[in-house]
Amino acid sequence: MFLPFRDEVTTALAAALDALGHDTEDLGIEEPPEGMESVLASSVAFRLASEAGAPPPQVAGELADAVDLTDAEYVGRCETQGPYLNFYPSEDYFSGTLHAGQTGTFGRLAPTDDRVVVEHTSANPTGPVHVGRARNPIVGDAVANLLEYAGNTVERHYYVNDAGRQMAVFTWAYETFDEADLPEQERDRIEYDLVRYYRRGNEFLAEADAADVAEAETEIEAILQGLEDGDEETFDRVTEVVDQVLSGMRECLGRLPAEFDEFVRETRFMRDGATDDVVARLKEFDEAVYEEEAWQLDLSEHGIEKNLVFLRSDGTSLYTTRDLAHHEWKFENYDRAVTVLGEDHKLQADQLRTTLDLLGNDTSKLESVIYSYVNLPEGKMSTRAGTGIDLDDLLDEAIDRARDEVTDRLDDRIRDDDLDENDVERIAHQVGIGAVRYDIVSKQPTKAITFEWDQALDFEAQSAPYVQYVHARACGILDEAAQAGIEPDSDVDIALLDSPEERDLLRHIARFPAVVEEAADSLEPHQVATYTREFAEAFNAFYRECSVLNAEDDDVAAGRLALVAASKHAIANALDILGVAAPESM
Repeated sequence: MFLPFRDEVTTALAAALDALGHDTEDLGIEEPPEGMESVLASSVAFRLASEAGAPPPQVAGELADAVDLTDAEYVGRCETQGPYLNFYPSEDYFSGTLHAGQTGTFGRLAPTDDRVVVEHTSANPTGPVHVGRARNPIVGDAVANLLEYAGNTVERHYYVNDAGRQMAVFTWAYETFDEADLPEQERDRIEYDLVRYYRRGNEFLAEADAADVAEAETEIEAILQGLEDGDEETFDRVTEVVDQVLSGMRECLGRLPAEFDEFVRETRFMRDGATDDVVARLKEFDEAVYEEEAWQLDLSEHGIEKNLVFLRSDGTSLYTTRDLAHHEWKFENYDRAVTVLGEDHKLQADQLRTTLDLLGNDTSKLESVIYSYVNLPEGKMSTRAGTGIDLDDLLDEAIDRARDEVTDRLDDRIRDDDLDENDVERIAHQVGIGAVRYDIVSKQPTKAITFEWDQALDFEAQSAPYVQYVHARACGILDEAAQAGIEPDSDVDIALLDSPEERDLLRHIARFPAVVEEAADSLEPHQVATYTREFAEAFNAFYRECSVLNAEDDDVAAGRLALVAASKHAIANALDILGVAAPESM
């Protein structure tokens, strides 16, 4: 009910301003400080004070007198507090919220008819996914989920770099070395097997004598040129390596889970002529120069100091050249194109946008989410030398630590001691992986973070387990009520649910669709994580103060049970946006 409430406030306040002869460009509408019973407030009196020649509290009082809420359904009253106008909910606001929260689709917004492509992860298929890049699939998947909840038709894409030098080196090494030449395999999965060829190949190129390296480089360049020329045999050779590595990377990402609708290959835009078309058009620009044996765009007049190299002297294209063709394809097929990128790609993103603009594209369709990297956690994960820390390692340790935590709590009889081994294992996976995802997605993407195990897995703090337990607790109450023959009743007289804790929880439930809207508009899923923490606090306060199954009468019990059901749907869907499991028991 928050969204129609906001609309009613906007309409009434704008009408009051107009009636008093003020402009309505900035209404100053904001959420009130925590603890206020109003749903929205306005600070517009500050803006109008000098114009009106009166102190803000006086201006606020005049505005409050002019606000007409006769036709409002969800806004009950408007009152001033100093210079602020506070708008309070009606009983219909609370009863409408209770009704709306009874469905499993609560929080999903009306369809927009927009087709949105979200490209994320897109790690080069050269080996296992590294933990330093873990923020990309976690943030990217949450952004895609968020946009879907906001009513868009969303496709999740992984852009496969199957045409660059790294893949040429990988293919050459895969065809050159034998098992005896390789180090021991670290994990029994295909990308861990094949990455040994890639590492061995790079070692050879760095350490072998000049004649052998020159021979190898000739073979590598032939692979690159074959891809550029559209040679089918070369394409098949590279694809054999890429497909195997990708299959293992997909299995790793599936553990998060982060799944994709399409794996879009770079070579697609070489083979269909799109890259050649881009190169031809770029050469016609005044910004095009041939320097240092390469075609480049001088973008200095567009505020970018570093040139964009788009064609080598041997006629081979570069990653960014092919990405230009890739993005033009996106613009032809989607209404919006969102890309999740690490901070080290910011310059490339600026070059890409500027060049796409020069090529005549509508770059208002292009949006980027830039994130900083995750610093490695301490402990056994940082002890293995030489190969870095893989995402699999992080997830394994998260599950192990969660299992230990759950087992300890069962031993201390703090949690449900009826859980069997399968339940413990399920919870360990849900809580462990949920803790990783939640801890990473809950931070603003542009801020560098260090993953801390104790904080991420703290059942009593503002973490994934803390929020997940709200869902488990709600499920437990609903199950116990069903066994006792008590059914939720959202048609109960809302006046029966009038305690501060009940009303505060209803206000939090009502805000969820607006949180989805705002977070989707700004592409900031961490706002949803913040909401879940605040929601958990409100629910726990309700749980402490308002007995459901032992309520004073049956109507109150049925109404509170409906409030629990609405809470369950709100927190489950909020966690779903974040990609965090909502356990039914813990």
